[in-house]
Amino acid sequence: MAPLQITLIFSLLFLPLSLSSTCTSPKLTSTYKSCSQLPSLSSSLHFTYNPSNKSLAVAFTAVPPSSSGWVAWGINPISTGMAGTQALVAFRNSDGSMSVDTFNLSSYSDIIPGKISFPVYEKRAVFNKDDGSITIFASVGHSGSGKINHVWQVGPGVTKGFPMKHDFKPENLKATATLDLSADGGGASQASESSTSSDATAKKRNTHGILNAISWGLLFPIGAMIARYVRTIESADPVWFYIHVGCQISGYAIGVAGWATGLQLGSKSVGIVYTSHRYIGIALFALATLQIFALFLRPKKEHKSRFYWNIYHHGVGYAIIILGIINVFKGLHILEPEKKWKSTYVSILVVLGCITVLLEIFTWIVYLRRKSNRSTKPYA
Repeated sequence: MAPLQITLIFSLLFLPLSLSSTCTSPKLTSTYKSCSQLPSLSSSLHFTYNPSNKSLAVAFTAVPPSSSGWVAWGINPISTGMAGTQALVAFRNSDGSMSVDTFNLSSYSDIIPGKISFPVYEKRAVFNKDDGSITIFASVGHSGSGKINHVWQVGPGVTKGFPMKHDFKPENLKATATLDLSADGGGASQASESSTSSDATAKKRNTHGILNAISWGLLFPIGAMIARYVRTIESADPVWFYIHVGCQISGYAIGVAGWATGLQLGSKSVGIVYTSHRYIGIALFALATLQIFALFLRPKKEHKSRFYWNIYHHGVGYAIIILGIINVFKGLHILEPEKKWKSTYVSILVVLGCITVLLEIFTWIVYLRRKSNRSTKPYA
């Protein structure tokens, strides 16, 4: 083992237990050459890199969501995301002792504990009872260039030595950066650049959510309400039809934009898959596309096929409305925005529901009156 590696290991072993999750810890800053205050999860990384033997000594500090939670830091040699990361995961055991295990994160659904792709000369963890933070100390070998992609994360707990699923809040999804090993202090600037990129991704996620909420979650239900209830007003024919078509086509156009944004997000988030949200989105796009093309095949009122076309059109339309609202709520669960956004959408749905009930009553009253008038009208 190289002399520098031996020195690094001994420095790790004799660091005190009182540590900080910022770059102001005197003991850490005196032991490591560089420190990066990471852009998310209130975490920091102290590190020393030796280019002669390409060894990297790190002290990663973060606060898990709970006292039984875990923290992780790793290097991704193949991309800037989570999939492919070679990680060190630390957590407290039931007896209060600390464990540090290595995990190969080949994909989000395929997390393999065991040996990782680069050597780990030393690893240990320390729990700070003052602020609840955990610090991972490690000395690793790295054969790459002056810049590496590193990833960090925190999770709620551990089950049988296996880390439980972490949150997917914006701060969790922003926990990745490029670390510059070629110059002291470079890590901070690289982390800032990564933070800017992550902010752009967060904005795109919000745009995706807003577009789909407006299209599938609002315009399609409103368009269906116009078709069902405004048409009962005789003077509104055929104006109601053009309003209905305009509303549905606008919803479809906005929905396609939201769907395309979702595809972009998926291509940049390899390994992170929201299966049900994705499949419902695909089904919505397919059904809405069929619904739009069905307009060009709409038979005239007196045609014998009009009855079957109406059944198809109404069935597909109601399916789009139901699936759209379900997927909006799934999207809100994924994005986890401020509570007011979900409350606002729920309030809008409640208002639309109340209007629907009132219009349904009005429609039946009109229908029964017309039927009564026709039955009492004397024959010529």
